[in-house]
Amino acid sequence: MTTRTGRVGVYPGSFNPPTIAHLAIADTARRTYGLDRVDLAVSRVALAKEHVQHPPFEVRVEAIRAAIAGDDGLGLLITDHQLIADIASGYDVVIMGADKWHQIMDPIFYSDSEQARDAAMARLPTVALVPRPPLEIPEAMALPIPDHYGDVSSTAIRQRGRYDWLAPGAVDIYRPWLDAEPGA
Repeated sequence: MTTRTGRVGVYPGSFNPPTIAHLAIADTARRTYGLDRVDLAVSRVALAKEHVQHPPFEVRVEAIRAAIAGDDGLGLLITDHQLIADIASGYDVVIMGADKWHQIMDPIFYSDSEQARDAAMARLPTVALVPRPPLEIPEAMALPIPDHYGDVSSTAIRQRGRYDWLAPGAVDIYRPWLDAEPGA
């Protein structure tokens, strides 16, 4: 875990695997919000992704570490928290995709309580959202991500073998898992 100094953002995700878009999003948030660092936050058991088993958590963490190695503006946070509001506690900015934004609005993740959801949302720091059409997001929260990252996704890497979208450094760690389970 890294120490929080200066202005720091947090980017929660499963990063299964880390992509070139994840790195570009973190860099864009850093520049846009004047952050000294962005921590990629990975939950030991990601919310709504409890079934994810391959590759093992330790391999995913190793791939994230390799992807951010040498970039002092990126850190890694490993957490037991699942709710974005809990993960983002103490940070200046929280970064998430439009799909995650819509997901965290669903009361099902808060014991089906709109009151608990609203309290969690009120605890969020400044929110930076990655557009993902056709999902709508508040324009004032949108990060200006270059269009060519729009289709890049961890799912496409796993299902379609888009190894060119893997974050540099993560390729050698992830490729054996991807080759062993194509379409996982």
